[in-house]
Amino acid sequence: MTLILAIDQGTTSTRSILFDTDLKIVATSQEEFEQHYPASGWVEHDCSDLWTTTAATCRGVMEKAGVRAGDIAAIGITNQRETTLVWDRKTGKPIHNAIVWQDRRTSEFCKGLKAEGFEEVVTDRTGLLLDPYFSGTKLAWLLDNVDGARERAEAGELVFGTVDSWLVWHLTGGAEHLTDATNAARTMLYDIRKGRWSKTICDKLGIPMSMLPEVRDCAADFGETRADLFGQPIPIRGIAGDQQAATIGQACFKPGMLKSTYGTGCFALLNTGNEPVRSNNRLLTTIAYQLDGKPTYALEGSIFIAGAVVQWLRDGLKIVRNAAETQPLAERADDAQEVILVPAFTGLGAPYWNAECRGAVFGLTRNSGPEEFARAALQSVGFQTRDLLEAMQADWSGGGDTALRIDGGMSASDYAMQFLSDIIDAPVERPPVLETTATGAAWLAGTAVGILPDMESFAKGWSAEKRFEPDMPEDRRSASYAAWKRAVEATIGFAS
Repeated sequence: MTLILAIDQGTTSTRSILFDTDLKIVATSQEEFEQHYPASGWVEHDCSDLWTTTAATCRGVMEKAGVRAGDIAAIGITNQRETTLVWDRKTGKPIHNAIVWQDRRTSEFCKGLKAEGFEEVVTDRTGLLLDPYFSGTKLAWLLDNVDGARERAEAGELVFGTVDSWLVWHLTGGAEHLTDATNAARTMLYDIRKGRWSKTICDKLGIPMSMLPEVRDCAADFGETRADLFGQPIPIRGIAGDQQAATIGQACFKPGMLKSTYGTGCFALLNTGNEPVRSNNRLLTTIAYQLDGKPTYALEGSIFIAGAVVQWLRDGLKIVRNAAETQPLAERADDAQEVILVPAFTGLGAPYWNAECRGAVFGLTRNSGPEEFARAALQSVGFQTRDLLEAMQADWSGGGDTALRIDGGMSASDYAMQFLSDIIDAPVERPPVLETTATGAAWLAGTAVGILPDMESFAKGWSAEKRFEPDMPEDRRSASYAAWKRAVEATIGFAS
């Protein structure tokens, strides 16, 4: 058994990837699934889509590689975080669609809790802000809005989980209701210092603690797949939320190391070591990973819209047919125009945390066209990343690596990544394999079963495929970023 199967369950698709013992990709299978938007600011998934695409891609990648379950030593899972599911403890039937991390339906509920002064309690225990982004208020909404849900939950008939728990439940045939520390830390229900669910927060939100999964290390025993799924049981030995898995995959194991992942959103994590660092700049304090019962903490900045802005160019404005077309368009944009796009389609994330904002475009002229929109879209990701990094630098004085390690689909754009290096005035390093999220999940599972190298050896093997160096004059950098800040202020002003 010399292969690891990584399940990467994302916001728009599910991928299953087979890795060998050198963490090289053997084969990949991917399936997209539908997004549901039942109301403005609401985002849902059909729970069954998350499971059926997982099972199908696992079988697909095994068939593609010509391997059987007996060739696979372990499964590692990484997943979209904060997405909230509730299902029947016995049958596995969900009571409602999954409420996706991007969903903003609990904004008013969060406002009310903030007005009561409850955010301080949330931040002190969980490291998070009181925001619709996290799972806790989504779960409370389901209990309050699905007929009979609260009564069934209080009777012990229902369970809650993030996507990892949902997949483990189905993979094991309902035998296991588990999660890992990184996913638990994103629910707004987990005390990251004491390492347990917070009764205070659960009571305030009206959530029966019997619904919650057991929390384990990232590399741990999460049961084994039921025999009929893949021909014989396969151990499940690793779980981490997608951004934490990417942090592991990028080998950011030392305090001060920083990575940024560009998928649907953008997420930057700064390793802060054994002690949680409280942010004064509205960043999140979270768990980067937990091994051998010991959590390693991180500061995190979350941007809601990164790669999704390119999807908007494709599906909304219909000015490109695929993401690859954005770079040549951007390169042809008129330098005399300064079009700035603030992609606050579902609100602004860190460091602003404004759920009411919506997208805005500034600087349009009669000559503005697809080229200028493409450039503004790609540059918006660099501007938002600088917002995060400046907040992190203000919170963290521990020093560390000055380079930013990048991954995710959008990091393949040389134009976007060069602009990122220019606007943050720091080197940006891209690894040869952009599937760092799946790599992190595979490494967790592989180390748990003893067929992959330890942390130190894994870190030594990390290398950059390309390094982008800043090449923008300081006066232009400062002027561009100042224009971005004015655009954000105006967007917030319009929303209020």
